[in-house]
Amino acid sequence: MRWRLGHGRHLDLGAKSVLMGILNVTPDSFSDGGRFQRPEQAVARARQMLDEGAAIIDVGGESTRPGAEPVSAREEQARILPVIEQLASEGRALISVDTYRADTARMAVAAGAHIVNDIRGLQREPDIARVAAETGAGIVIMHTGRDREKLPDVIADEFAFLQKSLGIARAAGIEDGRIVLDPGFAFAKDGEENLQLMARFGELRGLGFPLLVGTSRKRLARHLVGEYDEARDIGTAATSVILRLKGAALFRVHDIAVNRDALAFADAVIERERAAG
Repeated sequence: MRWRLGHGRHLDLGAKSVLMGILNVTPDSFSDGGRFQRPEQAVARARQMLDEGAAIIDVGGESTRPGAEPVSAREEQARILPVIEQLASEGRALISVDTYRADTARMAVAAGAHIVNDIRGLQREPDIARVAAETGAGIVIMHTGRDREKLPDVIADEFAFLQKSLGIARAAGIEDGRIVLDPGFAFAKDGEENLQLMARFGELRGLGFPLLVGTSRKRLARHLVGEYDEARDIGTAATSVILRLKGAALFRVHDIAVNRDALAFADAVIERERAAG
């Protein structure tokens, strides 16, 4: 499908894996907190990810790791807006803003962002859906199990949560062609739930929207292969390939190069399967 984005842009999904590079402009993110906190550091990192094959740069100003201290909207905006403005001025990247705050989303799109990536699935600040509708931004709606009681079946819970979020999106006037869904790996999901979600991932295609996944460097991608540094990206690449073969279209990752190369094999297999009919 063609994913319609803000500022008249679009992204065609399906034939090839699409990489979204993670850019944490924070002091405390679990993997790279503090490394790209200054705007010039963040922009340099974004350029590197683009050179390696990222199509989207996802800019976040608040850590979403469990137990992270929340920041004010003003602090979040001060961290990300200069980075978004600079990247937009260069014109190379599709830019995503990782936020659940409506005001931050509006400012980010005004600064040049094309996509709003809401880890709260439009349910923390429903006005964020109106922002996306009014600005024409693409929207990523993520599932989370945080701060609520989950259903015992992992896929049933995905459907229940995401269908509620889709109701919010449609009530606000967001067109279906602007929506991508994210099942929220590791967001209030234990190891068994993450594996179940991965094994049954194909069932999520029944929701009828393109799927983005974010397993990068999370414990679910490490606990099966060890805690050494390289395991973070080896495990991530393995999950990326599995999920691509089960229907994922977009991959939110830290290490672009290793996932790019791993996903090239998955894309080649998918192409051969389609050619075989």
